[in-house]
Amino acid sequence: MTEARPRIWVSQPLFPDVVGRLREYFDVVETAQVTRHAPAQIAAALAACDGALVTLNDRIGAPEVAGAPRLRAIANVGVGYNNLDIAALTDAGILATNTPDVLTETTADFGFALMMAAARRITEAERWLRDGQWRQWSFETMLGMDLHRATLGILGMGRIGQGIARRAAGFDMRVLYHNRSRLPESLERECRAGYVDFDTLLAQADHLLLVLPYSPQVHHLIDAAALAKMKPTATLTNIARGGIVDEDALADALGSGRLAAAGLDVYEGEPAVNPRLLALRNVVLTPHIASGSLATRRAMVALAVDNLTAALGVGPDAGRPPTPINAAALAQAKPGLKRGA
Repeated sequence: MTEARPRIWVSQPLFPDVVGRLREYFDVVETAQVTRHAPAQIAAALAACDGALVTLNDRIGAPEVAGAPRLRAIANVGVGYNNLDIAALTDAGILATNTPDVLTETTADFGFALMMAAARRITEAERWLRDGQWRQWSFETMLGMDLHRATLGILGMGRIGQGIARRAAGFDMRVLYHNRSRLPESLERECRAGYVDFDTLLAQADHLLLVLPYSPQVHHLIDAAALAKMKPTATLTNIARGGIVDEDALADALGSGRLAAAGLDVYEGEPAVNPRLLALRNVVLTPHIASGSLATRRAMVALAVDNLTAALGVGPDAGRPPTPINAAALAQAKPGLKRGA
């Protein structure tokens, strides 16, 4: 009798031709339409699976994997993974992977574009034009803030932050950054960036761009006190995670003129957006699309497929997934999984 093949759950519709590569080794159960799965639905889907391909929409922790004795690997399509409880997965012997690097340049492109849109009031101006207000034009209509030769502050100087710093060179911007650890001097020179402490970054940035990973330690790091240290002519752009910014404090600052403008691609309660932000004219809002080019999204799914295939012990990189998050889980064998092929 033919031995049953490992089973994979794909939590959201993804590129069928890319996901189809999994069928060489696995039985694949795909979700037909975009779904916000309840925790019980995720637990039920994982119960009889050996692996899963999931997105940031899918929150997975101890309760979701408790009834999944065969589950060995979860491949997250995204560089961030605050949707996964890594400690719980490691305790359960489940490897988690993510998709860094392949989205760096696309995300840096978007971060710079969103910053420009906020600074130059692009979406506000488009709404004004579409509403038929152009007849009210004056020489002071829709005046924004320059980027060229302005000071760019980058909070979080990983790959994406460095990509944004390189783009800033074309605008002759002065680049300051703050990070958990300082970059090597050679990399600072390459990025034309200077390290400063957090308060100095807030005080000197004409445009502050957030690119740091989310953790409980940085929850509401940008709060009322932080915003009060920024220039009233400054802009804030967030392409990191929504929970880093206290959205009510941001709405207060934008509404009172304490801050000139903001560009947001991420939100604390997404897909819900704080209604106070929706009501403001001086904030550019986009639906978490910083990595959203066709080529990059396909590359992200392809990397997740490679991770999952390797983590389950098959394919050319069997046992060596390219981008593990909790590599220690690889050493923990689980019953019911045939690892070799």
